Amino acid sequence: MDFETAEVSLLGDRETNQDRATIVANDSGLLLAVADGMGGHAGGAEAAAMAIKTVVDAFRHCPQPIEDPETFLESVVLASHRAVVALGDGLPFEERPRTTLVACVVMDDVAHWCHVGDSRLYHFRGTELEFRTRDHSHVELLFQQGKIKEEEMLTHPYRHFVESCLGGDPARPWISVETDRQLEEGDSLLLCSDGMWTPYEDSGLAEFLGGSADLQLAMDALAAKAVEVCGPQADNTTGVAFRLMAD
Repeated sequence: MDFETAEVSLLGDRETNQDRATIVANDSGLLLAVADGMGGHAGGAEAAAMAIKTVVDAFRHCPQPIEDPETFLESVVLASHRAVVALGDGLPFEERPRTTLVACVVMDDVAHWCHVGDSRLYHFRGTELEFRTRDHSHVELLFQQGKIKEEEMLTHPYRHFVESCLGGDPARPWISVETDRQLEEGDSLLLCSDGMWTPYEDSGLAEFLGGSADLQLAMDALAAKAVEVCGPQADNTTGVAFRLMAD
């Protein structure tokens, strides 16, 4: 499997960067992951770092190639959740560290991914969107229930209210898993925090990644434009990307 990857993380108009991301490759494939420490919650950066560390450790110690990606992804999310919950032991509920997570494993031109919260994964074929994850957010629930239109989601007063995350409440989080997504030559995957996707329509993201010959330059431009467009509202802006090349 021949591929290229890219990674970017910008501070935005924030005092600290609570996003964390990773790309880890081995002989059987690779892992990509992004975690977004929950903005107003204390310890968000620590929570995001713990989630990424737990995912990476599990990937490195799992026999390769991974025989059951769905079980692996569900188990690693739950392990990350328990680890982040443990960070908040003894703290008042509102002060416990929390984070979102999106993670993807690619093996033999096949992608498997999971997410909790509103960090997203996009699958592009050239400049066309093949798939994107649906957020675990209040506005997504309203949209799915037909109470608001998709274009209203970005301006809704509850647009940043996440319905599920890692940490905080020890109860099992809402986990979405997608497996066995066949990739073709030229396909791209983007995993990112909400700071990166917020100012864009899906087609805008596709044009950046599908229309550029250099994946790292595309990611740098994508992140810089997101921060510029959001101005004083710019959040931490983080993403990792993968592109399948010709063998």
